[in-house]
Amino acid sequence: MDRRDPPLATDVLWDQLFEAPSFERFVSDNQEEIGLPSFSEYIRVLCRQKGEAAERVIRRANIERSYGHQIFRGSRRPSRDTVLQLAFGFGADLPQVQALLKHAGHSPLYPRIERDAAIGYCLHHRMSLIDAQSVLAELRVPLIGGSGG
Repeated sequence: MDRRDPPLATDVLWDQLFEAPSFERFVSDNQEEIGLPSFSEYIRVLCRQKGEAAERVIRRANIERSYGHQIFRGSRRPSRDTVLQLAFGFGADLPQVQALLKHAGHSPLYPRIERDAAIGYCLHHRMSLIDAQSVLAELRVPLIGGSGG
């Protein structure tokens, strides 16, 4: 596959996997399609695309500076809540949040879970992290970055 080609649809990949004579053959035929960039690589690219400095994203995300830079360097793996904080730091929309969570190896926001629905609502309406924390506090659900989140 040429790197300029769009990614294959997931259904197509499943079909190719199930029709492959072996798993090894599937992997060798789909090298470009399998795997995700590391989270640190993904957020550095996102910064470039958005014209953002990591320092500003970290500050808006209310993440301790050195810890935030460790995440950007790839020397620390962020928790799900830290990824959500970074989403607020990036001013991410819902698809971007879901992609951040996926690249970090965490579950996506799920609208049937009250806390996740509230976070999704806040992100959709471009609320700041502080405003989102207020919404969560009013609902009496764990704050982002708080215990149990």
